[in-house]
Amino acid sequence: MTSSDAVTGWGSFDQFVAARSVPLQRFAYLVTGHAEDARDAVQDALVGLFPRWARVVAAGDPEAYVRRSIMNAHVSRWRRVRRESSWDPAWLDGAAPDVDMTDAAMAAALCAELAPRQRAAVVLRFYEGCAYDEIAETCGMTPGAARVLVHRALATLRSRLEDCDE
Repeated sequence: MTSSDAVTGWGSFDQFVAARSVPLQRFAYLVTGHAEDARDAVQDALVGLFPRWARVVAAGDPEAYVRRSIMNAHVSRWRRVRRESSWDPAWLDGAAPDVDMTDAAMAAALCAELAPRQRAAVVLRFYEGCAYDEIAETCGMTPGAARVLVHRALATLRSRLEDCDE
């Protein structure tokens, strides 16, 4: 480990990838809803990070950079097609072991009813355990706007779940 690696706390790019690739894939999977799309999104984000590694680490948290790259790529794709592709519910049957999702209706509502940015904010808050400051950094907004984004997403989910109960 070089002295610059010791300062960053992350070590090398390879160490970062080894330590954080599974949580990043879980995040991408919850955001995209598809295992293949999630793997592609993480791979593309890490490929983009590699040449910028020293600069990103010096500027802050590389994991936030990768999450934002994943989220931005998904939002861009969603805007291009103006529709969500079908949700892959296979992970509800244990295909994604790191995801503890006990309520299938919540998973369906999360996928179907939320815009990609809202979905990313909910995933960051409730599955990744991020504070609003971290969500704001990842989504490129103020912490107050991140709170509003999560609040509106939860209101959408509540409404959808109430409709399912009727």
